[in-house]
Amino acid sequence: MSEKTWPKIRMKKENKNPLITGLDIGTSKVCAVAAEVAEDGQINVKGMGMTPCKGVRQGMVVNIEHVAESIGTAMQEAEEMAGEQLNSVYVGVGGNHLKGSNSRGVIAIHSRDKEVRADDMDGVISAAAAVPMPSDRKLLHVLPLEFKVDDQEGIKEPIGVAGVRLEAETYLIHGALTSISNVLKSVQKCDLEVEDIIVEHLAASEAVLDNDEKELGTVLVDMGAGATNLVIYVRGSVCHMEVLPLGGDHFTNDISIGLRTPVAEAEAIKQKFGCALSNLIEGQEDIDVPSVGGRKSRVISRHLLCEIIEPRAEEIFNLIDQSLNKVGVKPMLTGGVVLTGGSCLMQGMPEIAERTLGLPVRRGYPRQVGGLADVVNSPIQATAVGLALHGARFGSHQSWLWQDAGNGLWRRLRQRLGKSLGGK
Repeated sequence: MSEKTWPKIRMKKENKNPLITGLDIGTSKVCAVAAEVAEDGQINVKGMGMTPCKGVRQGMVVNIEHVAESIGTAMQEAEEMAGEQLNSVYVGVGGNHLKGSNSRGVIAIHSRDKEVRADDMDGVISAAAAVPMPSDRKLLHVLPLEFKVDDQEGIKEPIGVAGVRLEAETYLIHGALTSISNVLKSVQKCDLEVEDIIVEHLAASEAVLDNDEKELGTVLVDMGAGATNLVIYVRGSVCHMEVLPLGGDHFTNDISIGLRTPVAEAEAIKQKFGCALSNLIEGQEDIDVPSVGGRKSRVISRHLLCEIIEPRAEEIFNLIDQSLNKVGVKPMLTGGVVLTGGSCLMQGMPEIAERTLGLPVRRGYPRQVGGLADVVNSPIQATAVGLALHGARFGSHQSWLWQDAGNGLWRRLRQRLGKSLGGK
């Protein structure tokens, strides 16, 4: 697709409260959610567009032209529904190139009265972020876990606390520069400005978790088509994230091979008849399965389909269980597990997760969303809604998302990579 080939809807009016758009570029689909900021800091959805995507593999862009075409279609649908022109986006980034690590920053408190000020907070966060980073990696998020003032530990809000030494425990998330640049190139081809870049599963957390769940200790499991992402919250902060290279496409491929049916037919069978736990299927239910090579279709029992799906679901949740045990936080997860992403909609997915993890599990739907809330009332749209919520709550540089002197990540990336990312 050449640049600017998708039609723009020129209906923008003078608006004191312009629309914010979250753009989720997933392995199987691109979803755009346009919303306005409500008075309470939440969002009112005005438009949504969603279209299949073929240019992403395991969360990473592998064909910029195909992805740009999908972005253009999704944005056009969102514009038509909202009746507004959409010029900028908060875009999500995913993939197994994303990594996390802990870091500590220490500074002296500079104010005359030795009370922690906002500039001290900025300074200690910057100190924590000043870690050696390979030239092919880019720091995306600096997330504070807790602060320490002199000997006072476990402080969440240190401003106003008196002392001489301020420390910050943080969690850093970084990604491959090439993968990030491919996402940005795809968006730029549609003549869209990137306001900020947010890791997709952090954005999904914004949409489906409340503060009490984060404080109690909760795991968000974002089950996408190409990968399964998990974010662990303890005492209100992110303490670990991980990307597992298994997702909904693996279920589809298993069905395609096991039933000897084309991948497209396997996907349709999975969505209509898929079940992750065999004891939930009552009685005898038969499924018509198309064959390959012009052969006649066959009839199989739904129990057989479940026998193909269940081992893969167990594998995914066993890997998650291993991660929780490795981090050592499982006894602290009072809030349990929240599943989101399209794959979690399969029948039996919460039940097999509970059986494997030994924790309470629920599906995560976008919360505290007004306007056309019904059009985004699904775990499939959780990431796009979370990206819009991030824009409403923080703007492009008002959170602990690798900020410095008010310059957002996108601006620094453009300065570093120049016109190859559409820098202006």
